Amino acid sequence: MSRDVWSYAGKRVVIAGCHSGMGEATARELVRLGAEVHGVDIKRSPVDLASFREVDLRDAAQIDAAVEAIGGPLDASFYCAGLPQTFPSVDVMKVNFVHMRHWTGQVAARMPSGGALAMIASTAGHAWRENREIIEELLATPDAATGVAWCEKNQERYGDAYVFSKMCIQVFSMKMATPLIKRGIRINTVNPAPTETPMMRVFESAAPAALIDTFVEPIGRRARPEEMAYALVFLNSDAASFISGHNLNVDGGWAGSLDSGVLDPGALIEKALAAMS
Repeated sequence: MSRDVWSYAGKRVVIAGCHSGMGEATARELVRLGAEVHGVDIKRSPVDLASFREVDLRDAAQIDAAVEAIGGPLDASFYCAGLPQTFPSVDVMKVNFVHMRHWTGQVAARMPSGGALAMIASTAGHAWRENREIIEELLATPDAATGVAWCEKNQERYGDAYVFSKMCIQVFSMKMATPLIKRGIRINTVNPAPTETPMMRVFESAAPAALIDTFVEPIGRRARPEEMAYALVFLNSDAASFISGHNLNVDGGWAGSLDSGVLDPGALIEKALAAMS
C-alpha cells in the first residue's frame, strides 16, 4: 500500500509561535492531520497540543531549555513567531531572525533524515538582493550572542528591523539548503502577503492601511491565516520531498507581478497616497 504523502500521522513536530494568527492556524491543521504537535510561545496556545511550553523567544537560554525538554526525534519544525516594528529594534531582530536561526540549529540537531524546517518570512523582505552585503554580515556571525551584538551595533545601518529580519530569513534559508540536504533535511520559507491576524492591527498603527494594501495587488484582498498554514504544512510534508531552499510567495501574485513588470511599485504608492488624501 502506498503511503499518504499529505498525512502527518505518526510525525512528531514542533512549532514556535502557536498562540495566534498563522501559527495557531498551522498548529490546528497539523493536529487535524494527525501530527504529535509540541508548541512554544510567550502565551499559551488555544490549540490542544501534545505539549506546550511558555517561552520568551528573545531569550536563547529559554529556547535551549524548551527544545531539550521536548527532545527528539523531531520530524518537522515550524517557526511562526515574529514581532512587528513597533517593538525595540534588537528585540525584533532576536525573535524574527537571530533566535530563529538558533532555534533552527537546535531542532535540526534532533532531526533524522527526512526532516523538514519551515519559517515565515514576508513579502516585506522582497528586496533582499539589493541588501545582500549587509545581510551576509549578520549571517557570518557564528552564534546567537554574536548575532545579537551585531544587531545592537548596526541598528542605524539596517534600518527597519522588521523588513531587514524578513530579508535575512530568506537568504538564510537558501544558504542552509545545501548543508542541511546533505543530512536529508529540507528548509523552506513562506513569504505571506498582508494577512488578517491580530498583528495586523499593530501594523496598521505604524502604517496606513492603504499603503499596506499595496502588497495585495493584484488579488485585491488580504490573506486569511489558514492560507499561510496550508503552504507551511505543504512545505514540511512528504509531498514536498524535493523542495528545499525555496522562498514560496503566498501573495496572490504580488511578487511575480512586480518582478515581471506588470505592477509598478511607484504607481501603487501613488494610488495609496491618493486614497489617503
